[in-house]
Amino acid sequence: MSWIQLKFNYHNPNSTDTENLSDFLMELGALAVTFLDAEDKPILEPKPGETPFWDHLIVLALFEADTETALLDRILANSDFSGHIDKTNNQYQWEIIRDQDWERAWMESFKPMQFGQRVWIVPSWHESPDPDAVNIKLDPGLAFGTGTHPTTSLCLQWLDAADLSGKTVIDYGCGSGILTLAALLLGAKKVYAVDIDPQAIDATRENLKRNGLAEERLVLGLPNEVSLPTADILVANILAEPLRQLAESLANSVKSGGNLVLSGLLKQQADELISIYQPWFQMESPAIEGDWARLTGVKA
Repeated sequence: MSWIQLKFNYHNPNSTDTENLSDFLMELGALAVTFLDAEDKPILEPKPGETPFWDHLIVLALFEADTETALLDRILANSDFSGHIDKTNNQYQWEIIRDQDWERAWMESFKPMQFGQRVWIVPSWHESPDPDAVNIKLDPGLAFGTGTHPTTSLCLQWLDAADLSGKTVIDYGCGSGILTLAALLLGAKKVYAVDIDPQAIDATRENLKRNGLAEERLVLGLPNEVSLPTADILVANILAEPLRQLAESLANSVKSGGNLVLSGLLKQQADELISIYQPWFQMESPAIEGDWARLTGVKA
């Protein structure tokens, strides 16, 4: 048995638009509709009540093999969605999809990734390339995507190179808990992980269980639920604006001689953030990966 799949690029959607497009394709007979990020652009930290979405999508719509593709092409061309569909340079195409183990094919597209010398992020169904490494078992999702974003990569590289043995760590904006898991597996005594999104709290807790880590070493919750200590290390992989607004609060959560690690900011924002945190920290030169920066400093 085989199917056919319509694949096209879709620009400038909003959450309502994508819901309507999905419903429209299903009404045309689609068996499944999938939206992928066309630019590997992260969804970092939405504002309260905001539903963020990528501004450039790859749309995949699966149909039965005997579907009249020419008819669907005409219907789409005359729909309200046509102005957002890119039909240049083979960006709009039909593909024959042969029968296969779809779950296995999807799973095989995600591979283990190494950060620094010791840390690997490994999809939960994969064997680790290095069983003796620090292996973080994680399932793909918003936080994992098609490849860990440079902001997370920069933080993982710093944690990999640090001595976390016996240290207290704060992960401010924990997301799916990647940095929390890395800190625990690298020897941190205790990690305080907070995030404004309740779903992030649930995801971190599930990933903790997936990696067989004791919950006694983790304090997890919303920022207003967790009393943060003065920690040896504070990692905040969020966005430039909350890093500005939270500067004094974050600084007060790091003990004298402790380390600050900030990410989620663009490299052109680095100098401003350095100047904001300099009253409390001896700030170092930023580490750059692509368009993104990581800032580090030691508490005076």
